[in-house]
Amino acid sequence: MRLSSPAFSHNQSIPSQYTCDDVDVNPPLAISDVPAEAASLVLIVDDPDAPRGDWVHWTVWNIDPKTTSITENSVPAGAAEGTTDFGRTGWGGPCPPFNPDRSVGAGTHRYFFKIFALDTTIALPASARKTEIEAAMAGHILAQTELIGLYQRQ
Repeated sequence: MRLSSPAFSHNQSIPSQYTCDDVDVNPPLAISDVPAEAASLVLIVDDPDAPRGDWVHWTVWNIDPKTTSITENSVPAGAAEGTTDFGRTGWGGPCPPFNPDRSVGAGTHRYFFKIFALDTTIALPASARKTEIEAAMAGHILAQTELIGLYQRQ
């Protein structure tokens, strides 16, 4: 399975339009080589470099496994979005803290776009958080891959 973006390459900078410093919409994503037996896909985007630890930016589940792209500023039809660490559903783009002295939280953060192929669909409410999604996925992951984007506030 493969996940890529026409907006940025693996381990390269995410353009500011996808962050809190600009219009803050999700970047376009391309999905390929999904296992034929997959019943659904799950997308989790998080930042392990946040000062308080892992910060969840977006969760989307029950994505049709035939989906080959997620366009900019969109959610695949029929998919569900969970609650992020911003306290709401939907995309919350990179927004690392800016500290003038370049202390904790400053610098380049890594944003992990992780996609999972499951042998089932997930029945969770939109209030679900990453830990609940991961628990529902346990024992159902057929394949997974990730795309890492970088961002540093100027």
